[in-house]
Amino acid sequence: MTTVVGVKFRQSNKIYSFAPGNWKLDINDKVIVETVRGTEMGTVASPITEVEESAIVAPLKEIVRKATSEDLAKAEESKNKECEAFGICEKKILEHKIAMKLVGVEAAFDMSKILFYFTADGRVDFRELVKDLASTFRTRIELRQIGVRDEAKLLGGIGICGRAFCCKTFLNEFQTVSIKMAKDQAMSLNPLKISGVCGRLMCCLKYEHEVYTDLIKKTPGIGAIVQTADGKGEVIDVSMLKGMLRVKLDKGEEIDIRQYNAQDVTVLKKSSRYKVLPDVENDSLDINELTKLEDN
Repeated sequence: MTTVVGVKFRQSNKIYSFAPGNWKLDINDKVIVETVRGTEMGTVASPITEVEESAIVAPLKEIVRKATSEDLAKAEESKNKECEAFGICEKKILEHKIAMKLVGVEAAFDMSKILFYFTADGRVDFRELVKDLASTFRTRIELRQIGVRDEAKLLGGIGICGRAFCCKTFLNEFQTVSIKMAKDQAMSLNPLKISGVCGRLMCCLKYEHEVYTDLIKKTPGIGAIVQTADGKGEVIDVSMLKGMLRVKLDKGEEIDIRQYNAQDVTVLKKSSRYKVLPDVENDSLDINELTKLEDN
């Protein structure tokens, strides 16, 4: 067993393991650690505990120290530098006439590097911009192009559910989301209802998908012909989570609609009314194409 403490950094929800050494650490304590990116200040996110050595990604680095008042002041100075760098970089982008949108700036704790995040429709040549920024700030400059989902995670915001973005608050990494998940949950393929602010399918479509996948195997779909205690009929509505069906019984010209538990009917013919949508993943789908799929 190995003793570790979990540390989280400001631009990520992921918790990294470090050896606590002789330091007594509590949740939300600020600590100084050495990472592949250099010296960084992080926040203790999980208490000191023991884990199996096989669960540790080697090498396990040790906490350098608890953050001092000087460290906190240095971090604040670095944050102020980021605000200054953002404004300067935007001006430089206009001067160089580059088709890119600056999204965020991250300065290293020891100011050894400044990282600029941007979005663009395609590849852009920013070599001259890097040289200009390097001469201005006199430190290492890195420009990193990100996608629309990364942009939403970096900027944050409120989703249509009224809560802060999942990617900003707790998701460690982006989940694979597909149209099939929305279809399985009987959701409308209206882009306004199933897409996030980033324009991609909402990450939360994945949360309950396994439950719906299991229920679909047990529940007749709309259009299925079933045998009930009152005779044969056609399923016209399904309440998947409740396991209830509304069935139009075959009574000739007479309309007789009754409700049954899915477990109390026998499927005589499966539903074939709806086409099966392709299992297209989130990042390979243009959300504007959803309307066309819904029409089909």
